[in-house]
Amino acid sequence: MKKVMLDESEIPSHWYNILPDLPEPPAPYRHPGTMEPLGPADLAPIFPQAIIAQEVSTERWIEIPDQVAEIYRIWRPTPLYRADRLEKVLDTPAHIYYKFEGVSPAGSHKPNTAVAQAYYNAQEGVKRLTTETGAGQWGSALAFAGTFFDIEVTVYMVRISYDQKPYRRALMETWGATVFPSPSDRTSFGRAVREKTPDSPGSLGIAISEAVEDAATRDDSKYALGSVVNHVLLHQTVIGQEAKKQMEMVGEYPDVVIGCVGGGSNYAGLSYPFMADKLSGERPQTRFIAAEPAACPTLTRGIYAYDFGDTAGVGPVALMHTLGHNFVPDPIHAGGLRYHGDAPSLCLLVKRGLMEARAYSQNECFAEAVRFARCEGFLPAPEPSHALKAVAEEAAAAREAGEPRVILLGLCGIGHFDMSAYDAYLAGKLEDLDLDQSRIDEAVAELPKVPA
Repeated sequence: MKKVMLDESEIPSHWYNILPDLPEPPAPYRHPGTMEPLGPADLAPIFPQAIIAQEVSTERWIEIPDQVAEIYRIWRPTPLYRADRLEKVLDTPAHIYYKFEGVSPAGSHKPNTAVAQAYYNAQEGVKRLTTETGAGQWGSALAFAGTFFDIEVTVYMVRISYDQKPYRRALMETWGATVFPSPSDRTSFGRAVREKTPDSPGSLGIAISEAVEDAATRDDSKYALGSVVNHVLLHQTVIGQEAKKQMEMVGEYPDVVIGCVGGGSNYAGLSYPFMADKLSGERPQTRFIAAEPAACPTLTRGIYAYDFGDTAGVGPVALMHTLGHNFVPDPIHAGGLRYHGDAPSLCLLVKRGLMEARAYSQNECFAEAVRFARCEGFLPAPEPSHALKAVAEEAAAAREAGEPRVILLGLCGIGHFDMSAYDAYLAGKLEDLDLDQSRIDEAVAELPKVPA
């Protein structure tokens, strides 16, 4: 079977919350000013109450509202494909499956949480949302969601991606959003960065700071975050829940679950429903591989410590793998993976050895993306090309061991807006941008001082 489909009636009715199943309670967020544990009231200036409740919830299952489920039906359930042509090219006994989120209107997994966040904000009378975006997938998704709930959306897009991917900006504007390159001249923090570094390529940390500042200084606005935090990750678990049903339909269960990681929402969405089986002892042998860019290697080279989620240090402080909130990654084309930290729950799983992290250079990932496109037809976004590199390694390992492994991949988005990157790769002009350890050392030296 090439394509495994579910009926609309099989869209999950609840989101899965991994927090009560983690091997230890997650560390509390800290207040950016006092470094004391953060309470729900501290989040009220930027998030609606329903989102705050989900962020701190210890309930394993949270019901999906009918209005959200109705919009999900536009593209969900998403298909699961057998990558049989890729298997032949890789000469592997492994069975490779990919869950394809690129069929959403925004072309990625991001609408799974964008629609939910827009709904909860609209329920509380919010008229305007601000946000950041890297490559533009999240900004596009929130712009799309805003149209359904009559919410104005303002997006601060990381400057290098704003320049590299003009049609993602155009897509956001088509859905009615206003987009500014970050660092911008619209916020005090943006102006400060521009004064210090006029040619700054920007970073997600800088863009988050601008979006938070914008929202916090207006009574009609709230802030929406596209990854990292608990409520975003749980919204994405519709991916993995569907994938489990689809794998059951073909009579298989993954030996290894692979996805790319920037902040962690795509990979958590796919992997957490399977991780639940590992944590319960039902499937203890399942392996999980988080693939990230060598130019922004948070999980493989970052420090596990408390750090600000944004460059200005105005958002919550989280315990995570981090390269330091002042770290500005090189301008790789996988803009969605250029974040200095990762989701705290995912970082905890890596630290406890329940997930493995691998880092890959830009060119080796694009090589796998081109091979995948020539085998399977779909053009991956640069972000999941990192997962494809890990898939190739696992396929080779299965061949060498003579083992018929089952590999599940999260193909989180399409690459149609990334043709300048593919053009550069095919012309042999794509840089690998080696990362000097001194840059990491300098950034992590400025981590906040958090009391034990």
